[in-house]
Amino acid sequence: MAVKIRLRRMGKKKAPFYRIVVADSRTAGSSSKSIEEIGTYDPMKDPTEFKVNEELAKKWLANGAQPTETVSRIFKKAGIIS
Repeated sequence: MAVKIRLRRMGKKKAPFYRIVVADSRTAGSSSKSIEEIGTYDPMKDPTEFKVNEELAKKWLANGAQPTETVSRIFKKAGIIS
């Protein structure tokens, strides 16, 4: 199974926040069910705010899950990947 770590959009119009989820890459975007939720990302706050469960993120990366570009940047800021 091809697994991706990506963002799921939540919130109201013009006030988005995102959940960092592990999902099957063959399913549609944010409307699909995810395998596991591993964090949150809020770009509306200044500075942007994110919370990531490092243990779960490292577990999924070790199992071969591929993060999207945005999630990779968040993981770099959190110190999960170099």
